[in-house]
Amino acid sequence: MIRYNNDYNHGAHPEILKVLVEDNDNAYGGYGKDEWCEKASAIIKDVVGDENANIHFMVAGTQTNFIVLSAMLRHPFNSVISVDSGHIVVHESGAVENTGHKVETVPGVEGKLNAAQVEDMMENCNNSPTYEHITHPKAVYISYPTEFGTIYSLKELEDLRKVCDKYGLYLYIDGARLGYGLAASNCDLTIKDIHRLSDAYYIGGTKCGNFMGEAVVIKSEELNEDFRNYMKMNGALLAKGWLIGLQYAVQFRNGLYFDITEAAVRKADKIQEAFEEAGFELFIKGTTNQLFYVLPKKVMDKLAKDFIFEFNHWVDENHGLVRFCTSWATTEEEADALIKAVRSL
Repeated sequence: MIRYNNDYNHGAHPEILKVLVEDNDNAYGGYGKDEWCEKASAIIKDVVGDENANIHFMVAGTQTNFIVLSAMLRHPFNSVISVDSGHIVVHESGAVENTGHKVETVPGVEGKLNAAQVEDMMENCNNSPTYEHITHPKAVYISYPTEFGTIYSLKELEDLRKVCDKYGLYLYIDGARLGYGLAASNCDLTIKDIHRLSDAYYIGGTKCGNFMGEAVVIKSEELNEDFRNYMKMNGALLAKGWLIGLQYAVQFRNGLYFDITEAAVRKADKIQEAFEEAGFELFIKGTTNQLFYVLPKKVMDKLAKDFIFEFNHWVDENHGLVRFCTSWATTEEEADALIKAVRSL
């Protein structure tokens, strides 16, 4: 069976494993105060073009999201704005709400939040006759790419930045699949734009070639001031922090991170072409490594004989929404096998 159900079903890129084995007998300081984390931080600062950026290494995405948002939402009545399909809304077991903060949702347009929606919510809040009775948004959460594999344009991000500045909101970008988003054929921005336009974001490693790990990048000194305390009190300050720092140093020293995520997206592009030739259109026009289709049950059953893909829900009694997801580990042979199977439908 060939797995297309997600992008975190393999270990790590062989180069990471090689360096981990070579480095195994060396000893380091704990809790991210080590040479590997320092090296990785320096490389990331260079890549994003900001030597004053603050870099923190965590283990997993949900942990990262609720800790960053906890640091942003300083008052109990502060909330965060997200689309209704946002990862913090539908895939994190209420982790943000568990910190005592409300997630204010608006309908997503192809998984995306737009500046007008933020403006409307803030105007409604600020002009409410019961202002002191309601929660007050302090942060905006988006992911790049979105849960549906769509991406924001540079203009869309700039508009979000402007509205956040207008109302004093933090802009936080979930970058679990950041590498795949930046590799999209219609991407018109760079990681430096992501850095410039956000207050904090993370560079995903778990889904992009690491064994595990997420690199949080914080620009605001106010946010960064007590951030390691937020990490520690939430179990995110890893004692053997160098194990994550090493992986990021390997991924970013020669552009490996961008090379392997781009390769995954190019394979997804070829698979998408095969589905289109077979008469199946994307459910949502994503351009990254995630492909969503509404397929007849008989087609799903036929493909399921050789491939594992993610079932989302039944659209009707004979059609289901499914996701095929390539990853940094998807081989040319695996992509060709799926393409051949689709063409034979």
